[in-house]
Amino acid sequence: MSTVFMNTYHRLPVTFAKGDGAWLTDINGKKYLDFSSGIAVNCLGHNYPPLVKAISEQAAKYNHVCNYFSSDVSEAFAEKLVAACSGAAMKKVFLCNSGAEANEGACKIARKYSLLKYGPGRHKIVTLRGSFHGRTITTLSATGQDALHKDFGPFTEGFVHVPAGDMDALERALDPKTTAGFLIEPIQGESGIWPLDGEYGRSAAKLCAGRDILLMFDEIQAGLGRTGTFLACEAYDLQSLGLNPDLVTLAKGLCGGIPGAAVLAGEKTMDVFQTGDHGSTFGANPLAAAAGLVVLDTVNRSGFLKDISRKGEKFVSIIKGWKDPKVKEIRGRGLILGIDIADDASDDAPGKAWPVLEKAVSAVNPGLLLLTAGKNTIRLLPPYIIKDEEIEMGLEILKGCLIL
Repeated sequence: MSTVFMNTYHRLPVTFAKGDGAWLTDINGKKYLDFSSGIAVNCLGHNYPPLVKAISEQAAKYNHVCNYFSSDVSEAFAEKLVAACSGAAMKKVFLCNSGAEANEGACKIARKYSLLKYGPGRHKIVTLRGSFHGRTITTLSATGQDALHKDFGPFTEGFVHVPAGDMDALERALDPKTTAGFLIEPIQGESGIWPLDGEYGRSAAKLCAGRDILLMFDEIQAGLGRTGTFLACEAYDLQSLGLNPDLVTLAKGLCGGIPGAAVLAGEKTMDVFQTGDHGSTFGANPLAAAAGLVVLDTVNRSGFLKDISRKGEKFVSIIKGWKDPKVKEIRGRGLILGIDIADDASDDAPGKAWPVLEKAVSAVNPGLLLLTAGKNTIRLLPPYIIKDEEIEMGLEILKGCLIL
């Protein structure tokens, strides 16, 4: 493995050379079943023929245009993405490159909306403990995990973290005199796959609407169909209350492996940004847009989301059928699942999840690619196109790796 990269990742000793479907092959020819999707990025797997075709054809036309102008493929992608989010009443979109960038854009919109309507001082953004919103200084400020803050202060002022599920704490924090927005993940991914309780989500939406505090859903990891609905927040059925999100952020799987992200805005926020307020050199990139069109067309195909839910239920059913005492709990929806394999331990105790990843990747051909979410939770984010027999095969490997 190369030694010229900075030491930002705890890399497993594998270098990949090619992929196909739910499989990757390393430089030595060993195959691995992929239950990670590049952390929810390769939602259509590897070497997906329509995606390869779209990217290749677009690359043969043009790769990039300055955002002084528009491009046919980017316009088509933006129109289709907004239409796909009509269930959350989204009206306009800003296209960018990464989840952190999308969340930064959403925070800027929230602050400008509040400044224009109420004047200075109403700029705080409330997030939840255990949240993860990115690694820039501002999105790290929004992230409610103290361990990730170490060594990087001072942070952007104006972010408040409250415990998830605690409505009393949320009501106190959402002070209409000082607060611009409430930024939440429908499912907290990085800290352990913790779904937001539906009643809490609906109560929070009502509270935000009553105080004109923007409701902002970070769907970077859980959106794009991964839970079995196009947006994970659709499960809260806010429209039955006459409510909708004000902002939604998407990234990871949005362009099937090509960097792409989006900030989607509802009625209140769609015209907050004006010329010069924000930008992104590579935002609305034609290659990303061409790939994104394939993702949207595939995910919105009849029965596709329902099949994601079915596959998720198959994962859960098989794992519960093990009756393994090392499996403490399974959480999640659709194809975003967390398996707790140890009781909560003190912060300085070694985690139980990473050794399972090491065993899985070194399993006799084939290996298995897993993720962690916290020290004691195995995270499963397989590609949507995974086959039933591949689910069964991968879980059999995982079962053997739980013998620690």
